[in-house]
Amino acid sequence: MKHQETAQEIIKAVGGTNNINSVYHCVTRLRFDLKDNEKVDNGSLKKLDKVMGTNISGDQFQVIIGNDVAKVFDAMVKENPAIQQSTEKKEPKSDKKQNVVLKIFETIAGVFAPMLPAITAAGMLKGLLALFVSVGWMSAGTDTYRILSAIGDGVFHYLPLLIAVSAARKFGSNPFVAIALGTALMYPDMTKLLDGSQTVGFLGIPVTAVSYASSVIPILLAVWLMSYVEKWVDRVIPAALKLLLVPLITLLVMVPVTLIAIGPLGTFVGSGLSGGINWLLNEGGLIAGIVLGGAMALIIMTGMHYALVPIILSNIATLGFDKFLPLTFISNMGQAGATLGVFFRAKDKKLKTVALSTSFTALMGVTEPAMYGVNMKYKKPFAAAMIGSAVGGGFALAFGAKAYVLAGNGGLPGLPSLIGQTFWYSFGGMILAFIVGAIMSTIFGIKEEEGDAEALAQFSPGASTAPTKVTSNDAATVNVDDMGDPTPTSDAVAVAPMTGKSIPLKEVNDPTFGDELMGKGVAFVPTVGELVSPVTGTIMNVFKTKHAIVIRSDNGMELLIHVGINTVKLRGQYFDAHVATGARVQAGDKLLTFELAEIAKEYDITTAMVVTNTADYKQVLPVKLGEITMGEDVLKAEI
Repeated sequence: MKHQETAQEIIKAVGGTNNINSVYHCVTRLRFDLKDNEKVDNGSLKKLDKVMGTNISGDQFQVIIGNDVAKVFDAMVKENPAIQQSTEKKEPKSDKKQNVVLKIFETIAGVFAPMLPAITAAGMLKGLLALFVSVGWMSAGTDTYRILSAIGDGVFHYLPLLIAVSAARKFGSNPFVAIALGTALMYPDMTKLLDGSQTVGFLGIPVTAVSYASSVIPILLAVWLMSYVEKWVDRVIPAALKLLLVPLITLLVMVPVTLIAIGPLGTFVGSGLSGGINWLLNEGGLIAGIVLGGAMALIIMTGMHYALVPIILSNIATLGFDKFLPLTFISNMGQAGATLGVFFRAKDKKLKTVALSTSFTALMGVTEPAMYGVNMKYKKPFAAAMIGSAVGGGFALAFGAKAYVLAGNGGLPGLPSLIGQTFWYSFGGMILAFIVGAIMSTIFGIKEEEGDAEALAQFSPGASTAPTKVTSNDAATVNVDDMGDPTPTSDAVAVAPMTGKSIPLKEVNDPTFGDELMGKGVAFVPTVGELVSPVTGTIMNVFKTKHAIVIRSDNGMELLIHVGINTVKLRGQYFDAHVATGARVQAGDKLLTFELAEIAKEYDITTAMVVTNTADYKQVLPVKLGEITMGEDVLKAEI
């Protein structure tokens, strides 16, 4: 399924654009602020190929996508501009009571998540520079080093400006006015004025000397208050004068108020929070490492780790290190190790494949497939992962492990962020978490019948989209065993499912099919709005939008037939299905009818027929190209 189709199906499943207040994404998840979570169709979401699972944190509804989350989000915004607008101007939720603490966490997450690409890129570069200097590949005083350092350090020095933009979007204020507020605080003469060398006042009111470079809390509070000031000024100023006076008055109010009150307050709050957490990490040592390391997976699942981003950034900016970040690496290694333990204990080949592949992705810092697809599903591996993380966390904090930059990846690619005096303690904690997690998971074992084969299939590369059990109105319950051997038993031939013109699949104006990402096959330009079965077999899936069908032949060939390009947007309009999932069909039986002329007015009607288990064959080749009538041999797969 293309990212655009996935995005549309997700929007539909969460209640449509009218139910979305805002949405943003982190490394692996779409995070929705919905007006009503009760409108979500969880079942439909979990059936989507790209969706690994769902989660609710406070009032935030999360859809777990994995590595493709940014592409799905971009497709969502591109196809539905109203969603992007909703991130700037939120409608109040109806009669829902919200936990204040969780609401604060979600707000902080909403501000910092969009900034993470810039922050993590800069952090990774700083880590690599530290590595290059430590091994003698680069000298700290060279021009090249200084230029690269500017790329890494500039983001953190001017962090208040990034926060100003993101916070303005979150709170519904003008982002350019927010930037103007930030630039006033960081203007060189202002920085010199507030360096503490002299007493400063504004209209006789004392101004506390505060440095705003690399600060976090002051600008966050300032933009939050600015959103209310700006909206109040906007209400009272005549329309003809809004463009001039609203931003002017807002800045004239907010800059002095920030300097006099919010800046010192934000600095005090930030220092207090950082001091408290740092005290726990410094004084708690072994015990803090065991507790936080073991609970880290739960903290990440709820999204509470985002609330610590300001503290982490503040620590790195002021102290040059942070002790919380190593625990995120260690937790990921615990998940990876536990999933590897499942690989050792599992008997089912598909589960072993899934466990091994998701263990690797967890090592690379993406834990959702391992956590949600395997460990939480079988319960005991998740407990094993937490035990491993507790052991690794206790070891790391007992020796004062630190991270020196925010790299944004808690796996092996993010190791440069740990390079420094305590690197080996951090790395040792990671190794311990992985080994202990794997050992405990192997000892605990799993009950494979607890797993959900349909959910597992979506993590398995090239796995069939077929459910383990399907039902239909036309047929009794059908089990996989009744459908024939899943692997091909002989060469297979498919007949043309429609009348028109057959063309090479590579000519389809859609990269998913044209680049043969789904498999090899053939395409058709139909002249008649009717689709028949190309093989004798079983209907594995009739899409809700009726524009596509998956069928498995009795000799094991699996075919996806997709009528038109982007026709999922029609949501079933102009299509009629004549079979249901689970039905038995003969070659030539009618599957779909569609209003060809109406669809062609808006969409490319080219229809792709793809052998989704192409890897099971030596070659898949078109038999006939050009003018063709339904029922003629058109495609051959040879084992």
